[in-house]
Amino acid sequence: MNIQWYPGHMTKAKRAMKEDIKLIDLVIELVDARVPLSSRNPDIDSLAAGKARMVLLNKSDLADERLNAQWAAWFEAKGIHVVKIDARNKGTLKQVQGVVQQACRDKIERDRKRGILNRPIRTMVVGIPNVGKSTFINSFAGKACAKTGNKPGVTKGNQWIRLNKTLELLDTPGILWPRFDDQSVGLKLALIGSINDQILNKDELAGQCIRILKEQYPGTLLNRFDLETEDKEPAAILEDIARARSCLMKGGELDVARASALLLDDFRAGKLGRVTLEQPGE
Repeated sequence: MNIQWYPGHMTKAKRAMKEDIKLIDLVIELVDARVPLSSRNPDIDSLAAGKARMVLLNKSDLADERLNAQWAAWFEAKGIHVVKIDARNKGTLKQVQGVVQQACRDKIERDRKRGILNRPIRTMVVGIPNVGKSTFINSFAGKACAKTGNKPGVTKGNQWIRLNKTLELLDTPGILWPRFDDQSVGLKLALIGSINDQILNKDELAGQCIRILKEQYPGTLLNRFDLETEDKEPAAILEDIARARSCLMKGGELDVARASALLLDDFRAGKLGRVTLEQPGE
């Protein structure tokens, strides 16, 4: 499966971010905790050069907690401040304000020495499509400031949001990079929903999901669908899922396409358990 997706609006968004970065003190990057490396846009490192950095491991409630801790340590070893969050749960966001202050400590001290007091920290919130930026901003602000949606590409332009006297956020569209040289990256992004489903072969994607789960989290499909999967190929397992969930077409024929969509929806919603698809050092 060859996966590439780079809509035209992303080029425009990247240009706007390059202009706005001059105004920014801190870059807050949201990544999906299930694929913390694959869900990082490699262009962000050059874009944010010289700026304070912070990573939010979003959807950490859906990821393997043991690997959450390992990934947090991996980012911190690179000098990047980290908070594990679930953007839908305000309780997990309580640490963010304090870590923002910590990440910008040098900037705050420079302002103090110049006699500049209480100037708000300006942050740019970045991330790939469907990683939860707008949900995070709305939860963090306590009000609906940014458009959200359960599909990539909802946010189209940059938007300044003043949270309080000490913090301003710049919401930016989700941007990918023009080409996935490593197709395993494209596969992982498709699995978490960061690639437009309309360009994907869902049957093939579901088959790849089954292969990964069998290898990395054996027993997951048995627990969810009460199916034995050992020594079975993905196509046969998809047929078993179609039977187990009564995914049938007229005449009683198995609706494998519906079973594939169901499996992918379950994976993305965390109904298959806490799964992380990559680990530091791979």
